Amino acid sequence: MPARSTPTRSPASRMHFSHGRARTGLIWGVVVVAIAAGGGYWWYQSKQAGDTAAQTQAAGPKGAGGRGGARGPGGPGGPGGGSQVQPVSAGVVDQRDMRVLVSAIGTMNARATAVVRAKVSGELIKLHFKEGDEVKAGQLLAEIDPRSFQATLNQVQGTLQRDQALLKNAQLDLQRYKDLQAQDSIANQQVDTQAALVRQYEGTVASDKAQVDAAKLQLSYTRVTAPIAGRLGLRLADLGNVVNPGDTAGIVTISQVRPIDALFSLPEAHVSTLSKRLAERQDLPVELWDRDQKVLLAKGRMNALDNTIDTTTGTVKAKAAFDNAENKLFANQFVNVKLQVNLLENAITVPATAVQNNYVYLVKPDNTVTQRKITVGVTDGDRVSVRGDLQPGDQVVTDGIDRLREGAQVSIIAADKVSNVDQAVQNAAGAPRAPRNLPPEIRAKMASMTPEERKAFIEKMREERAAKRSADGAPGPTSTPASGAAPQAPAPTPTASAPAAAASR
Repeated sequence: MPARSTPTRSPASRMHFSHGRARTGLIWGVVVVAIAAGGGYWWYQSKQAGDTAAQTQAAGPKGAGGRGGARGPGGPGGPGGGSQVQPVSAGVVDQRDMRVLVSAIGTMNARATAVVRAKVSGELIKLHFKEGDEVKAGQLLAEIDPRSFQATLNQVQGTLQRDQALLKNAQLDLQRYKDLQAQDSIANQQVDTQAALVRQYEGTVASDKAQVDAAKLQLSYTRVTAPIAGRLGLRLADLGNVVNPGDTAGIVTISQVRPIDALFSLPEAHVSTLSKRLAERQDLPVELWDRDQKVLLAKGRMNALDNTIDTTTGTVKAKAAFDNAENKLFANQFVNVKLQVNLLENAITVPATAVQNNYVYLVKPDNTVTQRKITVGVTDGDRVSVRGDLQPGDQVVTDGIDRLREGAQVSIIAADKVSNVDQAVQNAAGAPRAPRNLPPEIRAKMASMTPEERKAFIEKMREERAAKRSADGAPGPTSTPASGAAPQAPAPTPTASAPAAAASR
């Protein structure tokens, strides 16, 4: 068997083979370069993210605990994290008497109301009052034309005088007849007739006197007076009007509002206690507040309780009296009623703003805070009675609680600056509404500004917040890097990866 001969390559084929090997080596080189570039880009991105996280953690929470950290108390980036001092406002724990109040909705009722009407018909010729005046009982308010009534009085007075003269003459004749009767000069029948005539004239004179009195009374009715003391309403009749006793509206209305009563309803659960205290003539203080419960209108005493419970609502009506010396209360006025049904003596109290979820933050002497569990009692104004591990004179946090955790370091800001800044912001003419949950130091700073400065400050703060929210919501690669951060490396170009894709094909 003849031996297989080894084929020999021509110079052209050897050149083609060497070019193929060079091409393959070039492709693998491009692939290696692309992998190295991708790894470098990934390493650079990881380093940048690590540096940014380190800077955020080193800076600590701002305001309410930073944006990237944990939100809960005590978290790495949560409220009060690290050793940052939190500015807060504080109130003092004290011991005082606390009222147990029952709130209700009431309506003011005039103690008495009278419609001033004419008692005789006639034309109004004079008015002696101004609308809204305070008048006394018997005070002259108006006059009706008295001429016709005066004429009637004169007529009956004339009749009376005539009948009185006839009576006088009959009495003299009777006396003469009696003298003659004693001498047996006249018959007894004539004496008796004359005596009857005298009695007849006496009856006529008595009737005339009654008519005179009636005419005088009618004449007096032409002077319209106030039947009760109180405040006048609006005038319902004008000069020149003919008024009559049957007029429904009358001339004017008088309401007795000093003193004045408040009518309100209470839950039936308080009926037994209130009835007992009223029977013992104990004081039941009542306060009246305006519709928004911001202005105290009056203080008074409960004086009456209805004898029937309304079965549909389970309430009983009550009435309280008020002096109303300053005329702040009007009939049919809506009021908020606060009735004191009991008094807790020497109760431990804290400001109402210090209580959150049945605990308070106690400020210790080293200006750190600790949580104290409490049991909340009654509320009286801006104070709340509590039971817990608190002593009179302790300080509790009233503003800035949401930024605290156990053991956080705090600095106390003057309470007057923080409490007055909200009102100052509201009083600023044309000032926009400030963002909620402002830190106490910002609120204190705003309190010292003029209205114009405060308005500009609030607008700037809102713009900064809006810009921050828009920046946080933008995609990462296209967002603007923060100041001081290194620029991100550009992504690999498509031309660098094209040979690798071709090699894979």
